[in-house]
Order: sequence, then C-alpha cells, then structure tokens
Amino acid sequence: MNLESPKVTVEKSAEYLFNALSDVKNFEKLMPENIAKFEVLGDDIFNFGLKGMPEIKLRLKEGVPHSRVNLAAASDKLPFTLTANLEAVSDTATTVQLVFEGEFNPMMAMMIKGPISKFIETLAQNMHKL
Repeated sequence: MNLESPKVTVEKSAEYLFNALSDVKNFEKLMPENIAKFEVLGDDIFNFGLKGMPEIKLRLKEGVPHSRVNLAAASDKLPFTLTANLEAVSDTATTVQLVFEGEFNPMMAMMIKGPISKFIETLAQNMHKL
C-alpha cells in the first residue's frame, strides 16, 4: 500500500525542515488534534496513539540531508515506512510531501487506508508549526 500526502509549501528552508524532522520530539507538533498519547522513547524513537487506533512506535531510520527523512515502524507486526520528501523552492521555502508505504493484507489495507491517508495529510498540513 502506497499513500501520498498532498504537497505543501512551508515558509522554512529545506535545511531547517530536515533538522526539525530529524528530531523526533518535533513530531508532537505535527500530530492531529485527536492524539491520545505522544511519548519520546529515545533520541530516534517515539510512540503515539490516536483515539480509536492502536499505538504506533516510529523510529528515525535515515535521512538524506535537506531532501529526505525516513521513519519506520519499530514493530514488525505492521511493517511500514513514512518518508518526508523535501524540495527547496527557494532559500526560505520548501515543498514537503509525505509518503506512507506498507505491506498489509487486503483486509487490513482496506481498514487503515482512510485513517492513514487523513493522518499523513494532517502531518503535512501542520508542517508550518515546526
């Protein structure tokens, strides 16, 4: 399953956004209003829960300076990655798109497609809060 957020333009440099997204504490600012839990578990891992959804642990995997930040599920039960693609528009503006990729059985994919699409769209819309 491959889902993409709409591209959003943020009035911040690609370098700033890369550094902000590389610090897992900053993801709390991006979370939707219906967040039930957010907990930083280490320098590269955090746990969050949305109302009505199971808690998810995300680990910072890798990054390509100023262009991409990769996060992955810390559990093998639901293997997926969440990638933030950054594209500098100017010195003070960057286009951001989030890409969710996961391998799920068809039933699971059908159940989570809507909530995950809405979730990554909200994360993208909140990028300006960084």
